Amino acid sequence: MIYSGSLTALIVFLVFVGLVLALSFWLGKRARSASGYFAAHGQVGWFVNGVAFAGDYLSAASFLGICGMIAFYGYDGFLYSIGYLAGWVVALFVIAEPVKRLGRFTFADALDSKFQSRGIKLAAAISTLVVSIFYLIPQMVGAGALIKPLLGLQHEYGVLIVGVTVTLIVVTAGMVSTTWVQFIKGSLLVIFCLVLCVMILHRGLHVTPADVAMQPQTLTVMPDGTRLANGAPQTRGDPARGLPPHDLRPVGNVIALPGGIEATGPLSPVGFLATLHDSRLVVWDSKKTTGDNHAVTTTFTPRALDGKDILIAGASPTFKGVRSDKLADKLDFISLMLALFCGTASLPHILIRYYTVKDAASARKSTIVGIASIGCFYVLTLFLGLGAMTSGTLDVTNSNMAAPLLARSFGELPFALVSAIAFTTVLGTVSGLIMAASGAVAHDIMENVLNIRLNDHAKVGAARWAAVGVSLIAMWLGIKFEKLNVTFLVGWAFNVAASANLPALVMLLFWSGTTKRGVAVSILVGMVSSLAWLLLSAPAYKDLYGLDPARAIAPFSQPGLVTIPLSFLTLILVSLATRSSLRPAQDRLPDR
Repeated sequence: MIYSGSLTALIVFLVFVGLVLALSFWLGKRARSASGYFAAHGQVGWFVNGVAFAGDYLSAASFLGICGMIAFYGYDGFLYSIGYLAGWVVALFVIAEPVKRLGRFTFADALDSKFQSRGIKLAAAISTLVVSIFYLIPQMVGAGALIKPLLGLQHEYGVLIVGVTVTLIVVTAGMVSTTWVQFIKGSLLVIFCLVLCVMILHRGLHVTPADVAMQPQTLTVMPDGTRLANGAPQTRGDPARGLPPHDLRPVGNVIALPGGIEATGPLSPVGFLATLHDSRLVVWDSKKTTGDNHAVTTTFTPRALDGKDILIAGASPTFKGVRSDKLADKLDFISLMLALFCGTASLPHILIRYYTVKDAASARKSTIVGIASIGCFYVLTLFLGLGAMTSGTLDVTNSNMAAPLLARSFGELPFALVSAIAFTTVLGTVSGLIMAASGAVAHDIMENVLNIRLNDHAKVGAARWAAVGVSLIAMWLGIKFEKLNVTFLVGWAFNVAASANLPALVMLLFWSGTTKRGVAVSILVGMVSSLAWLLLSAPAYKDLYGLDPARAIAPFSQPGLVTIPLSFLTLILVSLATRSSLRPAQDRLPDR
C-alpha cells in the first residue's frame, strides 16, 4: 500500500515539531517590541540570514512540487528550479542594498519612504496580502499531502496541524523565531537532500518487467464518497485480522537499460543521467470519465518512452510551448519564465528578511549565501525527481508526494527524516508569509493608512491577531485546493508579485520622475490585471470551475508577459501626468 502509518515517522515528526515550538516559546521574550517582532531588532547575522533566505524561499513548491513535476514529466520540472534561482540575480544586484536602506518593517515601508503616501501604503499592503495568500495555498496543500503517510490522517487534518503550529510560531516570537526556524530548516533540507541523492546514485537503476510496469490502473470515486482502487474498495487493511490493504499500485519504472543489463549498480551523477538518457521508461497519462451513476473514474494509462525524451523540455502540459508550433503556447512558456525571474525579487516575505540584518553590506552578503544554498538545493532536485521517477514508489494520483515516497524506498528512517524536514519546510515558509501579511495589516493598514496610533505593545498584539486571521484563511484555501500541484499554484503567486510589486520598486529606485500616484496605480493595475488573467485562464476553468478549458477567455495561461509591461507602462504614464503637480517629499532616497 502506498500510504500506511509509520511509528518511526510519527516519532521523528513529533520531535521536530516539539523542538520548533520549544524554540519559539524560548525566543518569545525577545519579541516584545515592534522592532523585535517584525525585524528581529535588525541583529541577525548575515550568514544566518542567508541560510534563512534559503529556508524561507525553499518552500513546499520547491521540495514537493518540483520533485513531483520532474518525477512525472522529467526535465520540465527542473525549468522551475532554473527560473526560481535566476530571480536571485535581480535580488542581488538590484534589490538587496536599496531595500535595506529604504525600509523598516514591511515592503510598503520601502515603496513609501520617498513619499509618505497613504495610497502607496494601502496599495502595497493589499498586494502583500494577496501575494502572501496565493503563496500560502500551495504550502498548505503540501502540508496536507505530507500528513497522509506520516500520520495516516486525511488531507484536511494536515492543513489544520500546520496552520495551528505556524500560528503558535508567529504569535509567540515573530521574526526572531521565524528566522531560526528557517535557518534550521534550510540547513537540514540541503544536507538531507544531498544524503538522499547519494543514496539514489549508490542504488543505481534496475529493470522492472514490462508486463508488471505497463498495467493500467483506475480510481473511482462514488457519489457517496466511497473510493474503488482498481475496482475494489480502497482500504488500509487490518493486519490484526489478517486483512491485506488494497490500493493503487505504486509506479515509477525502468523497463530497459542500455546494453540489455538488468541493473547498473552504483553510478556517478553524470553516469546516472547518461544511463537514463539511453534507457526506456514508463510515464503515466490520466483521463477522467463520469458514469451514469455519477461516479467519477480516473484511468491511469502507462506509456513507454525513451529516456532522452524526458531529459529535454516540453514533455509536460505546462511547458508544451517549448516544442509546440502554436504562438500562444510559446508565449505561455516565455511568460511563466519571466514571472519566475521577476517574481523572486518582489515577494514580500522575501523582502522583509533584509530588515533583519544590521546594514546594506550584510544584506548583500546574506543574499550571496542564500543564492549558494538555494542553487545547491535546486541541482539536487533534478536527481531527486529522476530518482523518484525510477524508484517504483510513486503515487500516480499525487505528484506532491514523490520525494517522501522516494525516501520510503530506502527505509522508514529516511522516509521519517525527509517527511519531517519537508513538514518543517512548510512551517518555515508559512511563518515568513504570515509575518509579511500580519505586518501589512498591523503596521501598514492600521497604523499608516487608518492612522490608528498604536504603541509597541498594541502593534505587536494587532499583528498577532492578524496572523491568526490569515492562518484561518490559508487553512480553508489549503483544503479547497487539495488536488492542484503546489508548483503550479506558486507560479500564480509569482505572476501577481512580479506584476504588482517589481515595476513600482524598480522605477522608484532608478527613475527620478516616479510619483506617488504612479506607484499606487501601478501596483493596483498589476495586481488586478494579473489576478483577472489567471482566473480567466484555461487551468482555472478546468481545475477551479470544472468548465471546458477551451472556453477560457485568456489567450494563454501565464499573464506575466502582458501584465508586467502593463504595470511598468501604467507607472510611467501616470507619473508623467501627475509629475508637475505632485512633487515627492524628498529629492533623494533616505539613508537608513
